[in-house]
Amino acid sequence: MLKKLLLISISFATLTSAGQNTYTPTPENLKAREWFQDAKFGMFIHWGVYSILGDGEWVMNNQRIDKQTYQKLPAFFNPIDYNPAEWVALAKAAGMKYITLTSKHHDGFAMWDSKLTDWDIVDRTPYGKDIIKMLAEECKKQGIKLFFYHSQLDWYQEDYYPRGNTGSTAGRPEKGDWYKYLDYMDGQLTELLTNYGEIGGIWFDGHWDKKDADWRLDKTYGLIHKLQPSCLVGSNHHLATFPGEDFQMFEKDLPGQKTTGFNPEQKIGELPYETCETMNNSWGFNLQDKNYKSTRNLIQYMVKAAGFNSNFLLNVGPMPNGKIQPEFINTLKELGEWMNKNGETIYGTRGGPVTPRAWGVTTQKGNKVYVHVLNPEDNNLLIPDFGKKVKNVTFFGSGTKLKYKQDAFGIAISVPEGSFDETDTILVMEL
Repeated sequence: MLKKLLLISISFATLTSAGQNTYTPTPENLKAREWFQDAKFGMFIHWGVYSILGDGEWVMNNQRIDKQTYQKLPAFFNPIDYNPAEWVALAKAAGMKYITLTSKHHDGFAMWDSKLTDWDIVDRTPYGKDIIKMLAEECKKQGIKLFFYHSQLDWYQEDYYPRGNTGSTAGRPEKGDWYKYLDYMDGQLTELLTNYGEIGGIWFDGHWDKKDADWRLDKTYGLIHKLQPSCLVGSNHHLATFPGEDFQMFEKDLPGQKTTGFNPEQKIGELPYETCETMNNSWGFNLQDKNYKSTRNLIQYMVKAAGFNSNFLLNVGPMPNGKIQPEFINTLKELGEWMNKNGETIYGTRGGPVTPRAWGVTTQKGNKVYVHVLNPEDNNLLIPDFGKKVKNVTFFGSGTKLKYKQDAFGIAISVPEGSFDETDTILVMEL
């Protein structure tokens, strides 16, 4: 009996240590979180065999393409113009500090040389190369951190059963082993976290497809942190964070905002934040989507994100040949020019002492508060009192001093007529 109790207690201890119910981030993980919050700006890349059809990454579901028919696509995927050095250099020139690439989207197709399936880029395409290996090497060479988007949802694998809310027209048999699928997913994550060097984080998506299922998050998150303790875990489940997650993401919305319908139940937690957005209206390459956001729009969104104490992950959907479309390249270069001049007010900052307002936001670093005036109402700006004495107020960049008055109501700043920038007028309050 004693031996049996001992075995039970050892098994329980093993499960507890492997799980995340008692998750305590390691020093490496906490350091990575701080780096993440300082980095502020990243590139999201949605790319896969779906790019061939030029109708976004949901094309298999939206066009009701069955699995047998969809299997024909990889034969046409031959991105001979894929140049990871160009991708990484473009991200760097835009001022981005990390790249989050779709390793596997909802169609289940692996963009690396997976040994657990032949449904991957090496085995099924004429290209036959491991694009993740190439990108990982280039990121390391150019000093950019690499994150992986990974879909928990899978329209291809038959063991993804019972079915969720999507992928019902994939033509799979109505049977499967759910836990066998989760083992498969953990196996692929193990490949990604052991064969490609240091990975900055795993960006999960798809939990919402079966939000009441047993996703076995403790085991999966525990596996990731065991393989790479500094690897950050986040999930786009649109819910409050679960134990084992290291950052909280908000899809096409600023933290706490509910303007797009993606985050109706989401509550803001205490972890680092990230918001993601597209450059037109699509994630994956969409031939007909010409709804390009202006450089001004994207700069203002990035500034607002920083004011909300959040990172900004900006998406590109490369074309099937491996090139990023020219419209995106031009905008990214303009973003980079702005960041070269004004990055000090974004990088390494945290959300400022004044909550976001109709006129703009504040960011802070040390004893400097950066006031970003995005939508000036008039030439007199009233900053609510936040309990600190202001030493002086200047224009960022030129250092020109501004007239201001501080009293119990706050700080009233007088901005000379004609001094506002149409994108962002940045003032510096030294405390």
